[in-house]
Amino acid sequence: MTSDKILLGHGSGGKLSHDLIKDIFVKHFNNPLLNSCTDSALLDIDSKNLAFTTDSYVVDPVFFPGGNIGHLAVCGTVNDLAVSGATPLYLTSSFIIEEGFPVKDLEQVVMSMAKEAEKAGVKIVAGDTKVVDRGKCDKVFINTSGIGILEKGRINISYGSDIKAGDKILINGFIGDHGIAVMCARNELQFSSDIKSDCACLNGLISGVLEETDNVRFMRDATRGGVVTVLCELAETNDIGIELDEDNIPVRENVRGMCEVLGYDPLYVANEGKVVMVVPADEADMTLKKMRQDDLGRDSAIIGQVVDEYKGKVFMNTGIGGRRIVDMLAGEQLPRIC
Repeated sequence: MTSDKILLGHGSGGKLSHDLIKDIFVKHFNNPLLNSCTDSALLDIDSKNLAFTTDSYVVDPVFFPGGNIGHLAVCGTVNDLAVSGATPLYLTSSFIIEEGFPVKDLEQVVMSMAKEAEKAGVKIVAGDTKVVDRGKCDKVFINTSGIGILEKGRINISYGSDIKAGDKILINGFIGDHGIAVMCARNELQFSSDIKSDCACLNGLISGVLEETDNVRFMRDATRGGVVTVLCELAETNDIGIELDEDNIPVRENVRGMCEVLGYDPLYVANEGKVVMVVPADEADMTLKKMRQDDLGRDSAIIGQVVDEYKGKVFMNTGIGGRRIVDMLAGEQLPRIC
């Protein structure tokens, strides 16, 4: 740890978050399932392979263009299961609610959760509610846990241990929409835009790909810390090199423009409906075609490849013909975007 106090940057999904997890939580909670640091704990119970995950949501504001905290909670947990190769089945949901929070707003949040759960084919089967004094919580916080069935042949997807040089890296569309939509919706920012969060459950798109091929090497949803953080963690953990092509990474012009105004890099901005996928080179075009058949994958693209060089590092071929190293976010960028 580089600081004796918790900073906002410790929740940004970048290097400070990475160090906090490694130096505090993994160190003291030490067990093989936790230490893998995948999006879901992969459990073997009575010969059934299960995926289990949990997450908490503190997004500010509670309502943002394209979604709200409840919609986000369901999508985030379903996606953590789906990118592990699992079929999501059941969720739990716990609420911490501030005294004075409008009942109509709470009902709207709950309704959106029910709608998204039904759409994703999962059931919310347990929950809890706590109310705290005014000022002890910012409106409403939600914790969700989820469980899904995992076929044995898909266990390695979370780890990326089967990745080989030459494998291609894909993403299912435009990056940075969620983080910028949330930032523009905050009262202290006098910005207006038509940018909407990409918040969506990806289990339908992912299951379509997995039905087509048994050779998906890796999947991860690019939430806090963005696409680059996912790939930096993958490169470091598996001691592989990754080469990205800047011109192939989909970014909306209005998102790019807002990033320039706010001083952000869209590569590090959060998403809530994007999966980074690694597949063999000879299956990349087929996988891309399959992803584009889904509404949530219409703008899918091949954005890079795994290489033999620069082990543990991610490099970018820039749009002007250069090459630069890209690393995990060193400090705070977008706090409370999920």
